[in-house]
Amino acid sequence: MASSELSDTVLLDLNNPVFQENLFALQKPERHAALDTLCKIRQMTWPQVYRDNGLKWEKIISARLPAGIDAIYSLRITQSRRATALRDGRTMRLLTVAPDHDSTYGKK
Repeated sequence: MASSELSDTVLLDLNNPVFQENLFALQKPERHAALDTLCKIRQMTWPQVYRDNGLKWEKIISARLPAGIDAIYSLRITQSRRATALRDGRTMRLLTVAPDHDSTYGKK
């Protein structure tokens, strides 16, 4: 692992329209919790994201991936909700906020 990877904090891309719609539709307490999580991630490096027990960064194995996408991941964005994201270099590109835990993995 390069030393720059250890010192470079994660960049967030929140521009996905589906992610924005999901985030803005959350009730105020959940929306604030999600924003707190995003602020936390901005201060972390990628190795810290991978190890953080609160985020529970997990690869979604069951997802059908579009061309050019190696993997999609889920992470805990609030106590009761998970988000999906992908890693693009230093950037975490947020894709969705699931309405419930199981729907993140396509189980419902």
